[in-house]
Amino acid sequence: MIFSAISWAAVYFVIWWTTLFAVLPFGVRSQIEEGEVTPGSEGAAPARPRLLRIFGLTTLVASAAFAVLFVLLTQHLVSLDSIPFLPRFDPVR
Repeated sequence: MIFSAISWAAVYFVIWWTTLFAVLPFGVRSQIEEGEVTPGSEGAAPARPRLLRIFGLTTLVASAAFAVLFVLLTQHLVSLDSIPFLPRFDPVR
């Protein structure tokens, strides 16, 4: 196998975290847009953050991206050696 399970988990976490920041602004309306600003809070803060929906969507998108990467690397459709800017990796014996 090309990576250990811990390495794959780390790759998934990085993909998930990056996807979170891509998905975070979708469908969020600010308190100013809603017309009701809570005293003591910033008007640009989300009126209803809906974090569970965002985390669920992030998990779906990140899982799909991870699955594509996993298949590409484990089925040897693309190898790390074929990426020109990475150093050459020799197999561990």
